[in-house]
Amino acid sequence: MKQIKIGNGAFSASEIALGCMRIEGLSQKEAERLIQTAMECGINFFDHADIYGGGRSEEVFAQAAGMCPRVREKMILQTKCGIRPGMYDFSKEHILTSVDGSLKRLKTDYVDVLLLHRPDTLMEPEEVAEAFDLLYHSGKVKYFGVSNQNPMTIELLSKYTHQKLMINQLQFGLMHTGMIDCGLNANMKNSPAVDRDGGVLEYCRLKEITIQPWSPFQYGFFEGVFVDNEKFPEVNAKLAQMAEKKGVTNSALAIAWILRHPARMQPIVGTTKADRLQEICRASDVALSREEWYELYRAAGNQLP
Repeated sequence: MKQIKIGNGAFSASEIALGCMRIEGLSQKEAERLIQTAMECGINFFDHADIYGGGRSEEVFAQAAGMCPRVREKMILQTKCGIRPGMYDFSKEHILTSVDGSLKRLKTDYVDVLLLHRPDTLMEPEEVAEAFDLLYHSGKVKYFGVSNQNPMTIELLSKYTHQKLMINQLQFGLMHTGMIDCGLNANMKNSPAVDRDGGVLEYCRLKEITIQPWSPFQYGFFEGVFVDNEKFPEVNAKLAQMAEKKGVTNSALAIAWILRHPARMQPIVGTTKADRLQEICRASDVALSREEWYELYRAAGNQLP
């Protein structure tokens, strides 16, 4: 597994991360195998959130990993906070309480990365900055970032925080390409030209913020997986043709497509099946040419202007 520099290069991590949203439904044996497979494949970055499984996912992970100092030093743990039932909450009190809860469930003294999970329009950035300072200086959090936030929200937050925002977790994949469509269709009046996120791709590249694509196999907003889905015959035919040529699965090729982008994104894959994870990780060894990348982009239903 290749390593990439995160954010401004403060630390390096596996270029593919394991998302742990759904592991609360696994038996301990299944969870142990999943984590072991991830680490054997070179994944050392594990993505969590306080709301995943109502907190149960973090507990299952820590138990299955056999969390202890020897295990902990081999992992980079990321968690997220800010989503509450029916609302978002970036208050100082909630951030601090949430992190303490995650630390307890993960059986660790610190997390490597804390992300603010979706934007809170009632955010008071001064409060967030106070919370970040307390977490950083207490050693509970090393690095910080956001999730699903546009450039102006990040700029507002960055004005007050003393810690650089290193990561922005965004939905992206072959069937969810809005943040590149608008750049390709600049100065056009067609639908793909609509900039719905303030040029977040280019912004993150300029600011050295690592984009973490979440749900890279989904289409729409949690509408389902597009890989091997009969609703999308053209892109799957192209994936199958190219995957066979390169000796990998369609899913691995879909991740390789993301990794080919020079933004050096770090996709979060959320499979709970160890065998499938092993296959997906082979994406790290797949090289796509410029021609192949655009072939897949067009096969996904995108037209070049």
